[in-house]
Amino acid sequence: MHRKSLVRQTFLLLLVILSTNTAAQNPVPIAPDLDGTAWILIDATTGFVIAENNADEPLPPASLAKMMTTYIAVKQIKQGTLSDYEEVFVSDNAWEKGGAKTDGSTMFLSPRTTVPVIDLMRGIIIQSGNDAAIALAEHISGSEDEFSNLMNDYAVELGMNKTFYYNSTGLPAEGMVSSARDQAKLAKAIIEIDPDYYALYSEKYFQHNDINQPNRNRLLWRDSSVDGLKTGYTKAAGYCLVASARRKDMRLISVLLGSSSAESRARQTQKLLSFGFRHFDTKKIYSQGDILKDNAKVWFGVDDFLNLTIAEDIVLTLPRRSEKNLVANIIVDQKLEAPINAGEELGRLQVSLAENILIDVPLVAEKEILESGLFSQFYDWIVLFFTDLMS
Repeated sequence: MHRKSLVRQTFLLLLVILSTNTAAQNPVPIAPDLDGTAWILIDATTGFVIAENNADEPLPPASLAKMMTTYIAVKQIKQGTLSDYEEVFVSDNAWEKGGAKTDGSTMFLSPRTTVPVIDLMRGIIIQSGNDAAIALAEHISGSEDEFSNLMNDYAVELGMNKTFYYNSTGLPAEGMVSSARDQAKLAKAIIEIDPDYYALYSEKYFQHNDINQPNRNRLLWRDSSVDGLKTGYTKAAGYCLVASARRKDMRLISVLLGSSSAESRARQTQKLLSFGFRHFDTKKIYSQGDILKDNAKVWFGVDDFLNLTIAEDIVLTLPRRSEKNLVANIIVDQKLEAPINAGEELGRLQVSLAENILIDVPLVAEKEILESGLFSQFYDWIVLFFTDLMS
């Protein structure tokens, strides 16, 4: 903040201050009961949590772990240390742990062959191939153990504080856990990192070694708005599904862990997504550069007044039809004194709903203001002296 004490200037920028009667007319809808151990629904743009249940409980991630494997691959492609058509050697280890002779999901890789990175990514995402995940992990880090360390480093970077990986596949390992909230954070990062690679999650089929396998995410066939992400299952984890859907300008991410069947996880996820789209909106409240406080008095400057604005768009996820209940609160430095740099923080904008602060962002100077000459500064000092004396 700038110098001196703060003065609070509260006013409505949208419509009216909340009242008990108004709030009662727009109650927050109650989320549905779901068949699952834990779940969460967030808006992909704002990260706003629309609904959750046991979202921080550490649980086995099953094949959802493969989302981190492909996320790391995309990160490395973006950094230039990996490429789409770089050939990956399929080791005996990858084939023995995840290949055709196992009972797990597989891409049906042939041992001691080479496969392009992009094909392995499709095999991981669409076919949930354990062999593909191990081969890619070994290629990137030399061994799956070393790759799991990299997975954990990225988990920390993404704020996934309930997650710990021991392998690239999600095959059962003691101590390997994640949470619904952490999986939502990872899904959001996957969506944001690159739209072309995220599009892989919407592909319905992939063929390798003349074996065509469908994507296990049934919602890709049932709901045209769903375009990802990943299923998972082990006996310990139950049936899991991370999904994302976009309708108009709103994208949601849902995570369901520990459902009772493949059909149930699809139905419950669709129920959760439908709840979010039906009862919530994501809207831009202010745009970058909007003037939130005009003609703020500036002392000792070549200009006497300054507009305060915001540096970024402000987008909020809200219960439908609740925008009229938003309250905007402007907090500005009591005495703005030159010199002031363009973009310098000089106050705060807080927007609240039902007394809950939804955002708290800086108010910044619209332009630079230099110090005035000595005579002008002396005049301002005299005015301030008598103003303070009389107050």
